[in-house]
Amino acid sequence: MSDIFREVDEDVRRENAARLWDKYSIYIYGLAFLIVLATAGWRGYDYWQTKQAEAAGARYEAALALIKSGKADEGQAALVKLQSDGPSGYALLARFQLAAQLGAKDAAAGAKAYDALAADASVDAVLRDVARIQSAYLTVDTMSAADVQQRLSPLAQGTGPFRHAARELLGLSALKAKDYDNAGRWFDAIVADAATPEGIRSRAEAFIGLVQSARPAQKSGG
Repeated sequence: MSDIFREVDEDVRRENAARLWDKYSIYIYGLAFLIVLATAGWRGYDYWQTKQAEAAGARYEAALALIKSGKADEGQAALVKLQSDGPSGYALLARFQLAAQLGAKDAAAGAKAYDALAADASVDAVLRDVARIQSAYLTVDTMSAADVQQRLSPLAQGTGPFRHAARELLGLSALKAKDYDNAGRWFDAIVADAATPEGIRSRAEAFIGLVQSARPAQKSGG
């Protein structure tokens, strides 16, 4: 008897499943179609993005090749176009390269271009710091020590990635202003930091010698 009840129960479940399938199968097919369509669309978009990046990379390299071959105007024009119509990453890279090219000819104009990058909230924070450092390298000889301090002191603290360059620029600015105490403090911080790159460390050690030799002259002249 139990077998009969079990067979009846299975027949009922099959009938219910069949009715549910008849009622909802169109939605299931539709959902499956949408999944396939979305997957195909995403793969197509990803392929398109890859091709766009490859093309932009080739354009960027071609622009640099023009500049290196002495065709600076053509290369810079290509960078300007890439900045205006290229993918966001290469457009930003072109913008940085244009600032560097401008700074090589006109330090003040190059610094202004870097300052615009540093002030652009759409640019990644790390790259904005890079722009601040590059701008300071171009103008450390003309900017006041107070301006350099205001701009770079936050980058010189702690263990930030740009602390070494910021400390060097702060030390140079203080040395230029004959503020030997602050110059010595920044150069000492460079030498004391075990992670300082060797090139910056060597320059800092040389500058410490300049600071030490200048201090007596500063006192005797007072």
